[in-house]
Amino acid sequence: MRILIAEDDLTSRKVLAAVLKKGGHDVIETVNGLEAWKILQQADAPSLVILDWMMPEMDGLEVIRQVRARPVQKPPYLIMLTTRDEKADIIAGLDAGANDYLAKPFDTGELRARVAVGRRMVELQDALIESREILFHQATHDPLTGLLNRRAILDQLNRELARAGRRQEGLAVGMCDIDLFKKINDTYGHHTGDDVLCRLAMILGESLRTYDSVGRLGGEEFLLITPIEAGVDAIGLYDRIRKRIAENTIATQSGEIAITVSIGIATIGEATTVDRILDMADRALYQAKDEGRNRVIARTR
Repeated sequence: MRILIAEDDLTSRKVLAAVLKKGGHDVIETVNGLEAWKILQQADAPSLVILDWMMPEMDGLEVIRQVRARPVQKPPYLIMLTTRDEKADIIAGLDAGANDYLAKPFDTGELRARVAVGRRMVELQDALIESREILFHQATHDPLTGLLNRRAILDQLNRELARAGRRQEGLAVGMCDIDLFKKINDTYGHHTGDDVLCRLAMILGESLRTYDSVGRLGGEEFLLITPIEAGVDAIGLYDRIRKRIAENTIATQSGEIAITVSIGIATIGEATTVDRILDMADRALYQAKDEGRNRVIARTR
């Protein structure tokens, strides 16, 4: 574990560093609070910090206050190192945000024990953050394709509509549907159908720009959100995607399968809502199906 020591007394700092390095830790040494604060603002800041209370330029108590006032996902574990043994002083340090304290002169066994507690707390925090991220991913992503799920892609559409409205920018929304998908399931089985959905999801993701979004609405239907410059025709972007799908086969457990897609596009206009733009895209999609499939149709109203 990376540990930051902020201690202006040379002897104390070197003893601390030696004990921690012997325990297998990666140690960074600083001689004042201001240096420590600068390090703790870095993206790869140490996850455990041992701070002396009395230091030049910025004391340990002020460093703690600054750290706790800064919103970060993974706050460091802070141990206050002090010669002060009055309860009021210890309470002041803990109230400021210190996780623990160690009185000077310190016992090396106690130092190792308190650092071990801090390490366990950091590991628990990391595990909690990882679990939270996993749960968030599960709540927002389709389990089969890995794309945004229906709720998440519609939330994204809400945000993009609001952004486009504020900036007076263009936005195109494409509803993409696999042609004759039921026939694939009936002929090859649902496992092969799942292969087709997963591979199509990859193609859609690879075909879009970094600032575009794609999600699975349900079944074989996908939603694509593409910001565009005002007045620009979005058909070209979507037609390139359609052609890429039509001109290549998809590898499945049943062998190579050729598929096509139909895409209905809606572009934003005045007072556009999510429901309205979805309705326009849906009607454009049905028109593409009615006109023979494997095509892109756009509607503006």
